[in-house]
Amino acid sequence: MKKNYRNNIKFGVTSGLSSGILWGLDTVITGIILTMYSFVSDVQVIAIAPIVAAFLHDLSSAFWMTLVSVFKKDFFNTIKLIKTRSGRFVALAAIFGGPVGMMAYMFAISNIGPGYTAAISAVYPAAGAFFGYIFLKDKLSIKGWIGLSMSILSIIILGYSPGDADVKNFAFGFIAALITILGWSLESVICAYGMKDDIMPMEALTIRQVTSALIYLVIVVVFIKGGSLSYHVLTTKTMLYILITALIGTCSYIFYYSAIDSIGPVKATGLNITYSIWAIIFSLVIFGGDLSFKLVFCSILIIIGSVLVSKDQAQ
Repeated sequence: MKKNYRNNIKFGVTSGLSSGILWGLDTVITGIILTMYSFVSDVQVIAIAPIVAAFLHDLSSAFWMTLVSVFKKDFFNTIKLIKTRSGRFVALAAIFGGPVGMMAYMFAISNIGPGYTAAISAVYPAAGAFFGYIFLKDKLSIKGWIGLSMSILSIIILGYSPGDADVKNFAFGFIAALITILGWSLESVICAYGMKDDIMPMEALTIRQVTSALIYLVIVVVFIKGGSLSYHVLTTKTMLYILITALIGTCSYIFYYSAIDSIGPVKATGLNITYSIWAIIFSLVIFGGDLSFKLVFCSILIIIGSVLVSKDQAQ
């Protein structure tokens, strides 16, 4: 049975903003982890590092959620929920948000850095509204389409002439960020549908992370032969950093799923995308340096465009 916070606007807004702040921090720290020795020792390692990092991130998050679920004495009930129709939709959302979206996100960070990645991927709420229009027949007003067009235009501007000395492969990273948009936008829509009846946000997140981690395990061990690298990272101090980062990311997910359940997926994602700006702020605090005018300008346009779509859908 759903609790009263479902219609608590203040709770939902606070949760959505908190998810954005924490995901911005997660993004920056993830960028640091990807530069550590365990991930850059040779060419082969560099090639599969983002996938292994994504696997270990969601595996660690599944570990934290399992601990919470066991502490609440709700773990076995949560596992049973996977067999329900709602649980299967949450598991499907996990595939788009984890193995599809998160792996692409890691590749984007490793190739174009956390700043560009956060700015480009922040368009996913507008994409979610678009998918809602295609699959759910939710119509956009002129204001909504203006917001969607503004976000897409900002992505095109960012994709043209990167001019960043720290970028390794902009074309590949840019495509990876676009795949992130696809995965995360579909995750929010599908997950909201799955949570509308009998699954609470904490239960949905546990299902999401466990499902994602298991699929990653198959991908890493069977398809990319990353078992040895994963084991190596598990035995180094890098894993401690991943655990801490995953804890931050897990808290972000908890706030995000709570916001989705409380105020709906479009409003929740509209607040969550503020991680784009927070990632820039955290990058400045940690690394210092000067901001790119184009990055800041496009980040603002993306957020304005996504919020326009979000407000349109929420009305």
